[in-house]
Amino acid sequence: MKNLNFLSERKDLAAAFRWTARLNMHEAVANHFSLAINTDGSEFLINPNQMHFSKIKASDLLVIDANDPETLEGPNAPDITAWGLHSAIHRHCPHARCAMHVHPMFSTVLASLADSRLLPIDQNTATFFNRYVIDDSYGGLALEEEGERCAQLLQDPKKTVMIMGNHGIMVIGKSVAETFNRMYYFERAAETYIRALQTGQKLRILSDTIAEKTASEVDQYPEQSDRHLAELKEILDSEHSDYSF
Repeated sequence: MKNLNFLSERKDLAAAFRWTARLNMHEAVANHFSLAINTDGSEFLINPNQMHFSKIKASDLLVIDANDPETLEGPNAPDITAWGLHSAIHRHCPHARCAMHVHPMFSTVLASLADSRLLPIDQNTATFFNRYVIDDSYGGLALEEEGERCAQLLQDPKKTVMIMGNHGIMVIGKSVAETFNRMYYFERAAETYIRALQTGQKLRILSDTIAEKTASEVDQYPEQSDRHLAELKEILDSEHSDYSF
């Protein structure tokens, strides 16, 4: 029988998988989301190995112990890169209750540039001012050694997005709603920035003062993340989606 503990958290995470697929921000049967379910974050929910995001149900999610070295030997073992990346983050970054790793088009284009900074040229890009870290040391698939290295880059709780050079992005947060909302807006911001670069015209870059003011205001904006996810779940429910089963 499938483990239905933490049903509310499972439903939130399943909804995030479904909507990420709808936005075409997933990568075939790769990429992974996780959510800590104990105090220190060492136990977490994660998607089954190579199941398409559009099919994932609340009851499908695996419960993983980040401190169990035999995790990859069981019949329900997660993807080896999901284990390498997410177990390291949940072991070393207890503030990262939720972690979402994807390769969406514009964020990955940004991660492929020699200069992967996201300059504050509008409200969405300013949202991430001083709130991301760039990984310049891609070393191959996110197996355990690579995961440990990436986790060290997320030690500062203020840095909630890692632009993974030559790879994609990792977004962290305190909840599924917060993390999904952040991932959504980062991809939107990356699209604006990449399309602005494509014009070849001079960018209208905000001052550091205004960019930080904007980011701080967004940080304190009430309930938007929760309402965003709640609305998405209502849409899925109205369509009789089985995500919550």
